[in-house]
Amino acid sequence: MKIVVQLGLLSLCTLAACSGGTPGTAATASPPPTPVTASPSGARPAGWKLVWSDEFDHDGLPDPAKWAYDTSRNKDGWYNDELQYYAAGRLENSRVADGKLIIEARKEKLTSAADYGGQAYTSARLLTRGLKEWTYGFMEVRAKLPCGLGTWPAIWMLGSQNLAWPANGEIDIMEHVGKNKGQILGTVHTGAYNWPMGTQKGSSTMVPDACDAFHNYQLTWDAEHLAIGVDDKIFFTFANAKDGDNAKWPFGSPQYLILNLALGGQLGGPVDDSIFPVHMEVDYVRMYQP
Repeated sequence: MKIVVQLGLLSLCTLAACSGGTPGTAATASPPPTPVTASPSGARPAGWKLVWSDEFDHDGLPDPAKWAYDTSRNKDGWYNDELQYYAAGRLENSRVADGKLIIEARKEKLTSAADYGGQAYTSARLLTRGLKEWTYGFMEVRAKLPCGLGTWPAIWMLGSQNLAWPANGEIDIMEHVGKNKGQILGTVHTGAYNWPMGTQKGSSTMVPDACDAFHNYQLTWDAEHLAIGVDDKIFFTFANAKDGDNAKWPFGSPQYLILNLALGGQLGGPVDDSIFPVHMEVDYVRMYQP
């Protein structure tokens, strides 16, 4: 999502194509990336081996050895004017069933929660921070997205460096907003290229049945470049300038994965209360490396 402010090792995502911003400062929505025609070159590199995965084959809460929850802004409210309360360890909002991870957003108020911040909706934000992080690889997440006005699911990665966003680097593998059904956004944010400055780098592609069928959302990432694609077709590439400037390329350091379903906000827009509950379903998450 776009993004983040990091306090120490804690990163808080807000809005840029995904979610970004500065605490107490409303994010300004930037124009959507210019769509391009996807080119067929985004399959898993030959010879790269599976090093980590979750196939979601055990019903119940997500595996705590692989996933943690981010609830850090519930009390104060999430950046980008997002409207959800992110619940931890609550089956109504995150569960594994029938071989899939389900992240569910609901219209309800968890007034009994100690960190309740007045939100009218609940959802979940899962991440691998502190459990598993990677430098380079081929990440593939097979998912079916929610639709409906106000939905804002995201599959993205954030640098674990002890740096404030966006210096730590953010990779948005997939963002989708219900008001633009089928438009998949792929974006990166760095110190030099980010949405507050209007310099973020990204693009988009159309997947008309993204809310009706599963698709593979993919990141190919090495020391030379990173490429974002869908179903083995790249639609955005970002190259390493190789000038030693971390503001341009912070992607030589570990990143962790985030899966979340946000509601409303500067990118999600108005919410249609008739759509609930809504789900993002994830069939698997797989990371390959040379």
